[in-house]
Amino acid sequence: MLYAILSEDVPDSLEKRKSVRPAHLKRLQELQDGGKLIIAGPHPAIDSNTPAEAGFTGSLVIAEFADLRAAQQWADVDPYVEAGIYAKVSVKPFKQTFPQ
Repeated sequence: MLYAILSEDVPDSLEKRKSVRPAHLKRLQELQDGGKLIIAGPHPAIDSNTPAEAGFTGSLVIAEFADLRAAQQWADVDPYVEAGIYAKVSVKPFKQTFPQ
């Protein structure tokens, strides 16, 4: 089943994000390599794909996991969680309707 992992950053997270990003991306690449990743990316703090110093306010990952517990366990050990970048992380089942 698919799960949406919605994360909200702490204020002024940009520098921490930059320092931990390689480890965060490595885990996402592993999901992609396993054919489990649907989409992933950050939420820019401003209306721009390149927010520069405005940074980001959080992230979204939609991926396939065996169950809700597995998705939550994966989210709990994200490098951004461990570095204190995320203030809040929600994991919810997700039913993809489009695209088909």
